[in-house]
Amino acid sequence: MIALPIAITRAVPTDRKRDLSILAALVLWLVYTRIFWVMQAVHLTMPPCPFYFITGHPCPFCGGTRSFAFMWQGDIANSVRLYPLGPALFVGTFAAVGALATGLFTGRTWTPRLSRAQWISLSIAAASVLAFSWALKVFVLGN
Repeated sequence: MIALPIAITRAVPTDRKRDLSILAALVLWLVYTRIFWVMQAVHLTMPPCPFYFITGHPCPFCGGTRSFAFMWQGDIANSVRLYPLGPALFVGTFAAVGALATGLFTGRTWTPRLSRAQWISLSIAAASVLAFSWALKVFVLGN
């Protein structure tokens, strides 16, 4: 049997505050992206990416907001075109909201139990996926 490197434990007050803060941020992000097109029409959206403004090239996260907004409409093609990781992050955000809300309701929290080597491997994998997504955006999909 393989043990998962995650422990589900009783949440102490600091864990509950952390989980509640993350949950609130994710819910606010989902609400913002859900009403993004309306807010854009009345010019109430967040300012454009500073990296793009300065360089004229998209940063590794450019298109994320619009990608989520297209996912709310069920337009996966435009979502991927704007930000290749968008659909996966959209689904992951809902999974995280569900997990955090369940944890807060049950008084539990999760704690990753990874070795230093596992953290390094996870960081390299995440950076590689982000770099691949950015390369797709810059060289294949365009702005």
